[in-house]
Amino acid sequence: MSDFFFRTEDLRPEEVLKYFVETAQDRNTINAIKNRNPTIVVGSRGVGKSFLLRVAQQELMDSFSSDRVFPIYISFVRSSLVQSQNEDQFRYWMLSKICSAATRALTRAGMLSVQTTASKMLSGETSIESSELSPIEKVADSFENSWKNSDQIDVSAVPTIDDLKVAFEDLAEELNVKRFVLLIDEAAHIFLPEQQRQFFTLFRDLRSHCITCNAAVYPGVTSFGETFQPVHDATMISIDRDVLSQSYVDNMREIVERQAESALLRNIATNGKNFATLAYAASGNPRILLKTLAAAPRVNSTELTTVLRDYYRTDIWAEHSTLSEKYSGHVQVIDWGRSFIENVVLPEIKSKNDSYLASDKATSAYFWLHRDAPASVKEALRILSYTGIVNEQASGIKASRGEVGTRYMVNLGCLFSLESTPTATAFEIADELTPKRMTEYGANHTAYRAVLNYVGNVLEEDSSHSLKEQMAKPIDVLDLTLWQKEKLVELELLTVGQVLGATEAKLKEAQYVGDVRARRMRNAAVAAVLEYLSG
Repeated sequence: MSDFFFRTEDLRPEEVLKYFVETAQDRNTINAIKNRNPTIVVGSRGVGKSFLLRVAQQELMDSFSSDRVFPIYISFVRSSLVQSQNEDQFRYWMLSKICSAATRALTRAGMLSVQTTASKMLSGETSIESSELSPIEKVADSFENSWKNSDQIDVSAVPTIDDLKVAFEDLAEELNVKRFVLLIDEAAHIFLPEQQRQFFTLFRDLRSHCITCNAAVYPGVTSFGETFQPVHDATMISIDRDVLSQSYVDNMREIVERQAESALLRNIATNGKNFATLAYAASGNPRILLKTLAAAPRVNSTELTTVLRDYYRTDIWAEHSTLSEKYSGHVQVIDWGRSFIENVVLPEIKSKNDSYLASDKATSAYFWLHRDAPASVKEALRILSYTGIVNEQASGIKASRGEVGTRYMVNLGCLFSLESTPTATAFEIADELTPKRMTEYGANHTAYRAVLNYVGNVLEEDSSHSLKEQMAKPIDVLDLTLWQKEKLVELELLTVGQVLGATEAKLKEAQYVGDVRARRMRNAAVAAVLEYLSG
């Protein structure tokens, strides 16, 4: 079986171009990221946001000698660990992360062999010892370990936003850099709106002639704050892949081919229609395609049916429902959203498709929501978009009687899983799709009654959710291999917090785990924990 890379962080930065399958849409997104205007890339988990940021980073580095535009990649994935008593903790943490990422990137590029006043500002010190963390790195590290204790953190080394901008301007002149491009991944925790607002305020305030901010966020992030206006302060780009594109299946196949072994490639060639069905079921999400293909390496009809029913009827919904366990303020909308899609939307679309297929008409995977639908309904769909079960297609769409609303597409795999013989009908459904056939849900549909009394800002209720409760959860909630989990149990690392706190030395105590495996296990475990904590 092919050993697929499911996450961009599993690849070395210099390897991303090897696995990059370029489409016109991806090229436009990368060019926007590299250009002067700030860009926000929007997409659900696994669609390739991080990958495109890394591609842009590598292309900018390859052309740096001529263009003098320097990229700085920064991951904010650890934002969920920031739990100090400082009311401005997240702002200080963001500034310290930007400073430390900039100094590291410039040092690795051989551009800070001699420390200048501006580079010392980014390091938060007047001298630097290469063998130790700089003061600014210590600040970031302290905030990321604040979940372990509640000690006050010394932030005196963190520059103000104005000082930071001046430092970048001075560095640009000293190093002959035209512009610094900040590539901020995992920009703000989707379930913590206060972090979102602080991030977008910083995003706007950092803008200058020598700094361009770019960020990757999940769909549905709406807490932009008072100073940030999406239309004016950035270019918003959705990277959801269009399943209606004639090149869609070919592009998804090429993504697989960049990693697949010869045996799997032969199976794909032999069962092309089955592969196409799996590609459509993934609804444009490469990570989901790779995961489901890994579970169906022979790509035959039996495996296809099993994967569609196991993953799209069970696993994908389990991931969505897990959110209600982590974020108590969302329980009603998360559970109602699942019920709405599973028990109302999907059965209605399937019933119509049964009729359409019998009469050789175009099929559907789309539904429409009135713009005046209850806020709690829209919130439920926002979370469903985050987990990839629905995809917001377009707003301002006119439906029957001239009413205006938003069109969504359901995950095709969830739709296919309802078919009694998916190998016979799923491909035909996907091949005949048209957004013109959409099931409409008006402003006062009866299905909304269960959440009509759910009032208040549910997100704000969660802004102080207990991280300790999440750290106490068993390791079963983590997306790790069976072998990795067995080794953690062997070491008596049984909770999320214990795994996060484990060192490589601790992991090497397990049987058959040496230096290399310990490093890989540590990286995989930390990535799984952070992904779990961020939703």
